[in-house]
Amino acid sequence: MSKILFNPEVLKHKPKFYHVENPERVKIILENLKSKGYNDIILMNEKSTIDEILKIHDKEYVETIINLSNLNFTYYDTDTYICKGTLDAALSAFKMSKDAVKLSLKNKDLYFVLTRPPGHHAGISGRALGAPSNGFCIFNNICGSAYLLKKFMKKVIIIDFDVHHGNGTQEIFWNDEDVIHIDFHQKGIYPGTGDIFDLGGDNARGTKINLPFKSHSTDSDYIYAWVEIVDPILKYFKPKIVLVSSGFDAYMNDGLASIDLTETFYKFAGYKLSKYSVVSVLEGGYGIGLKYGPVSFLEGYEKLNIEEDKYIFPSEDTKLMVNTVKNVISEYLDIF
Repeated sequence: MSKILFNPEVLKHKPKFYHVENPERVKIILENLKSKGYNDIILMNEKSTIDEILKIHDKEYVETIINLSNLNFTYYDTDTYICKGTLDAALSAFKMSKDAVKLSLKNKDLYFVLTRPPGHHAGISGRALGAPSNGFCIFNNICGSAYLLKKFMKKVIIIDFDVHHGNGTQEIFWNDEDVIHIDFHQKGIYPGTGDIFDLGGDNARGTKINLPFKSHSTDSDYIYAWVEIVDPILKYFKPKIVLVSSGFDAYMNDGLASIDLTETFYKFAGYKLSKYSVVSVLEGGYGIGLKYGPVSFLEGYEKLNIEEDKYIFPSEDTKLMVNTVKNVISEYLDIF
């Protein structure tokens, strides 16, 4: 059964006033996982060193976070808060993300890492690719996982299905041809990045794959894109381990966007990744998505079969987007 990694230190990152990114998010996930029989929770108690963080983020940004964490409570930007417990939480989350990779190298399974604060919007110097804020993020946890995994695999694959584009992840690995970053996100919302034609730096063209969906896209749209784009990439590169930035805010009515996913997509994604070892790092999800998304993802990973054909009825907009992505990526990767 899938393993859940949790460090109580991540609960120390908490707002002074109400904020959608708060400790209750992890408590909701844990409660619902336990109600479904997922009791294999691995308690972690270590933190990353600052030197480990400096492999991903620059010194000035890290020092800023350290200094602000010495205050009782403040804001890094308009929507990213910092309190006395933020540094401990962020270092614990980063460490868990790396330790999950070590576990995945030993045993095939899905390792679901309950990270807070989230990370995929945090770039080299904080705000990434011109974004107006860090989007609740402090250190980029999935990039910590990828940096370690690069030592063991020729190609590292990151799949990000958070409803917001992982601009920090894209920026950090923009020029790295050995990191394939596939990003599902809603078009036109925060952080305003993730265009189809953002393909990577000169030496990494074609390794950054953006799938921007129109509002109210459904399970069928996401499943179609997965079958047409993700499946061929996984088949071609044959990774033993897949990294996932697991945001559940694309769930219908979760609150911060307008994609209409249900349990079906998350079960499908888990099922399609079931032949690999998976390191799944928590990103977004702020309401109903937290209740149903993680459980569905883990259940899908453990199912024997899902009849995907009956779910594929994509919109014409999605078909056009996917075909465009395939055409532009085909110039650099001989996959499609």
